Parts: sequence; structure tokens; C-alpha cells
Amino acid sequence: MLENLHFWDLSIIGGYFAIVLWIAWWASEGGGSNKKKSDLDSSDYFLAGKNEGWFVIGASLFASNIGSEIILGVSGAGARAEMPQANFEILASLILILLGWVFVPFYLRTGVYTMPEFLELRYSKACRNYLSVVSVLAYVLTKISLIIFAGALVFETMGIPFWTGAIVTVLATGFYTVLGGLKAVIYTDMIQTFILLIGTAAVTYFGLSQLGGWDAMVEAISQASLEAGNPPVDRFFNLWRAIGDSDYPWTGMLFGAPILGVWYWCTDQFIVQRTLSAKDLSNARKGTLFAGFLKLLPVFLFFLPGVIAYALAQKGMLDFSLDNPDQALPAMITGFLPVGLKGLAISGLLAALMSSLSSAFNSSSTLITIDFYKQYKPKATEKELVWVGQIATVLLVIFSLGWIPFMKTLMGGGIFRYLQSVQAYISPPIAAVFLFGLYFQWINAKGAIVSLWTGFGLGILRLVTEFMSKEGIIQIAEDSFLGILLSINFLHYAIILFVFSAAVLMLVSKMGQPQSAEVLRLVTFQKKDVKPKVALSSDAWLTILLIIGVLLIWWIFSPLGIG
Repeated sequence: MLENLHFWDLSIIGGYFAIVLWIAWWASEGGGSNKKKSDLDSSDYFLAGKNEGWFVIGASLFASNIGSEIILGVSGAGARAEMPQANFEILASLILILLGWVFVPFYLRTGVYTMPEFLELRYSKACRNYLSVVSVLAYVLTKISLIIFAGALVFETMGIPFWTGAIVTVLATGFYTVLGGLKAVIYTDMIQTFILLIGTAAVTYFGLSQLGGWDAMVEAISQASLEAGNPPVDRFFNLWRAIGDSDYPWTGMLFGAPILGVWYWCTDQFIVQRTLSAKDLSNARKGTLFAGFLKLLPVFLFFLPGVIAYALAQKGMLDFSLDNPDQALPAMITGFLPVGLKGLAISGLLAALMSSLSSAFNSSSTLITIDFYKQYKPKATEKELVWVGQIATVLLVIFSLGWIPFMKTLMGGGIFRYLQSVQAYISPPIAAVFLFGLYFQWINAKGAIVSLWTGFGLGILRLVTEFMSKEGIIQIAEDSFLGILLSINFLHYAIILFVFSAAVLMLVSKMGQPQSAEVLRLVTFQKKDVKPKVALSSDAWLTILLIIGVLLIWWIFSPLGIG
């Protein structure tokens, strides 16, 4: 099973698990605070005591996002010359700026534990219940399932059976999440971030070395492009494609992807919970900016190894089938890394899997505890809430293990494409309700709930129709309403759905009465929030630098740059 791994590789992997479990024990004992284990309350368990600094928060934001499905998907995009897909990673840097400057101040000053809780403060309990149910179902049936499935595929390429890899990782991740709560999650995320970056950097370096450098890689791709059916060189290094030339046209990436980004990075419990653990606004904002800089790296550390794998396969130097491009990075690890670094890179893939999975477990248990149990039993003690959160995580672990056989049957290729398309169908109404609700005080609860359910219905209509059509359950004429609906690119559909949801939100709100000024005081922009400043703060300079970094990458990987 592990015959292709040296003793030192196995020792490094074992050391990685030991560090993760030690951090979980440390967090369960108080995690450096003055509190005893018996004195830890729900704030300690779900929000890490609200005492974390920017470095830990930024690393945790990055690690929570980068799961096995992201690594496999982005490196697979590189192998099949689908670079526009990497725009999701780059755009995240800009959306993280929005999180730090626009959303986080509201979340921190209201003192909320969950995003549905904030939605109740802004609108109504009905809106809170909607987001709670949708979020938990989405975590269990998409995030957790996809993370486990993608991670198990990674293990298969390492010679570890699918079931063994999936079960061991779920149990280990569930154990340290139950034991230490959010503090265990974010501190293991910090360690896992750097293991992941070092491991993937090693893959990129050794892969390029085998080819003979950048120019040799481009030459190998150029030679392959002369053969029928192989993509030309420019398709590997161009982030911007025309409509019809890709699943990710420039119009969809520029206007549709940010809608998914606002939902995921600014309103999803899975991500935002890390910023809620900050000791103050400055650390929360710097943490989002730090994560933004880290999100510039996947283009070079995840996408580029896929391109290198393609070039190596064309030269017959790598046993890698382009029929399954999502295995590009694992094939590079097993094919070229020396003893020791191979163990480190495998630990990096484990880190990606476990950090995302632990975040999904912790966020789901927080929602179940705060938005369901505490609503049912408002007088529950702090210890009782912690206990319920731990039990909820255990149940999620059990459910995840039970879901594995169904995943293997239901899931196929195109993991990243599937994930983004599902998000495109559920995120637009949520993004509209959050974003416009902050800026326009006249938008009310009735407008919000009508917009949420209307948008949800249109999103599910597209999702179910697409599934039934692909499975051959129904036949749809191209010129019918459903045929036209399916012909729209999923990112363009997200734009349409966002605009429609926003229109419903505003129209229904205009027909009713705005909520009282007292209710809106902490959850909408007020005139006092606009304070002219003469000198730019360090946060502002970091923001400008991050924007320049994004623009530079966009220029380099465009028809005007090396593309």
C-alpha cells in the first residue's frame, strides 16, 4: 500500500499528524489563555475567545479555502489549458479586500457568532432560518462531501486505498475539531498553510528542473501544439477567453465570479467565522489582506504544476494520463520529488484536505448550536452550548462516513466545475440581500425574504433541470424555455440571477415600510461611518499593494503579457 514511500517520507507524515493532534490538545486545555479547561465557554469554542491576531486569521482564511478539490481542480485546469479557471483564485484577493473593509466592521460591532444571526438583526428571523438551513445543507452535501471525495482521490494516487484514506482523514479531522473547537482549527490551519505552500513550491521547482526550465516547458508545449487535438501555447497562459471559447469567458469571470465571491468570502460562515475570532477590527482587516496576498500564489503553485505535468507527459517523462487531468499534481509528487520532500508534499495535500474539512465541521456545528439549539433553548448554559457543538461535530463525522459510498457513486470528474456551478445557482440572492442591505436602509425584511426564496427557486430550477438533462431523465428542445435556460453559461446565469434577485429585493421593499432607525443603527451604513482621513493607514497601503499585485498578474497572463 505504501511501498512507494520511503521511511523518511512516512516519518514526516507521521510527524505532521502528531503536530496537528498536539495543537488540538493544547487548544482544548485553553490554548494559551488564562482560563482553565473547565472555564472555557462558547466564545472560546466557537470563536477562539475572540483574541486572535492577523497572521493566524489570514493563514486560516487561506487554508480553509484551499481544500483538495481546489488543488486538484486548479492543477487539472493547468493540464488541460483552462487557465481562466485560475481567475477564481485571483479574484478572491479583491473580494477579501471587500470583506475586510466593508463587511467585517458590521460583523464585529454587532458581536454575532453566525451569518444567519446577522441576517436576523438586519431583517428578520425568517431570513435567519433560511440562511441557516441552506448553509448546513450546503456544507453537508457539497463542501464536506466534495472535500472527502477529492481527498480520497489524492490518496488513491499515492497507493492508499480510497476507503482507507477517506476514513482515516475524516476521523482524525473530526477528532481535533471536536477536541479544540475553532482555536484548534485556526492554529492547525496556520501550520498547514506553510506545509502546503512549501510542498507545492517543491513540486513546481523540481518539475521545472526536470524539464530544463521555463523555456524548455514552453518549447515542449509548442511542439505538442503542432499535433492535431493539442491546445496552442497561448491557451495555457491566457486568463481571458472570449464567449464560447471556454466555460469561463471573460465576461463571466469579470462580472459573474465576483458574485460567487461576495457570497463565499463575505457572507459564508465557513470563511467569515475566522474573522469573528479577531481581537479587534485592525487585526481582522489585516488578516483578510494577508489572506489576499496568499491567494495570489495558487496561480504559480497549483496551476503551473498542471502545465508542467502536461509538458512532462508530452515528452514521455511522466506517467500521467490527460484523460484525468485532475491527477496532475499527485502524479508530479510521486514522479519527481526526492525522499523527504515527497512526504512533505503529501503532508501538504493532507493539510489542504484536513483544514477545509475541519472548517466545514466547525462552521456546521456552530450553525447547528447557535442557530438551532440556542433558538430552541435560549437559557442553555455556556458549557451546554460547547457540549452540543461537540456532539454536532461527532454527528457530522458519522454522517460524512456514511455518505462516502453515495459520493463514489454520484460524483464523477469535473469536481471544481461542479462546485462553482452549484455555488452560482445558490449564491446570487444571498449576496444581493447582504450587500444591498448594508447600503440601503429602506430595504426591508419582506423584500429580503421574497428575494431569497425567488432567487433560490430559479437557482434550483436551473440545477435540477441541468442534472435531469445530463442524466437523460428528460429531453429538452433547444428552442424551448428550459433549453434556452440551459444554454446560458453558468457564470452568466449567476449575473442574471443576481440582477433579478436585487430587483425583487428593491421592488418589494419599496412597496412596504422601512425598518426603524434603532434596528438599523448597527447593521447599515450611517453618516457617521464616513470619516474623511488625510493620511493613508498601513491597511490602506497594503490594500493598494494587493490591488497592484492582482493587476500585475492579470497583465502577465493576458494576450499583452506572456499569453
